[in-house]
Amino acid sequence: MGSVFLPNLRTGWHVDQAILSEDDRVVVLRFGREEETPCMIIDELLYSIADKIKNFAVIYLVNLDKVPDFNIMYELDQNKLEPYTLMFFYRNKHILCDFGTGNNNKLNFPIYDKQELIDIIETIYRGARKGKGLVISPKDYSRAAKNI
Repeated sequence: MGSVFLPNLRTGWHVDQAILSEDDRVVVLRFGREEETPCMIIDELLYSIADKIKNFAVIYLVNLDKVPDFNIMYELDQNKLEPYTLMFFYRNKHILCDFGTGNNNKLNFPIYDKQELIDIIETIYRGARKGKGLVISPKDYSRAAKNI
């Protein structure tokens, strides 16, 4: 149900505008398909924290089938093992986060705890404000990512 309440970006132009137009907050993009169960779960989680993080982050949803423009560029949907991907941008710059998984470009493993996700986004925001292009996650997810 979270996908109903969070803003959906319908074209590549809308995605670009969302990234370009935000100067003071982190733009969190969820790429995925809202009909898939893991995507529904993360959408619910994102919706539940949206109000808590509104001062430093904004969340948008992007359907991989309706907006395929970024699939190759961001290596999305390369395999069906990634039901969703979260990516973070600040002042038109892709912010990388070291989760301990070997993939710093995106978050594509399950997270079920609200506070954990808030902590990740806040860490990215604080690092990005300091001009860092790569931040270290508050928790090491190397084992969590292997249990997918």
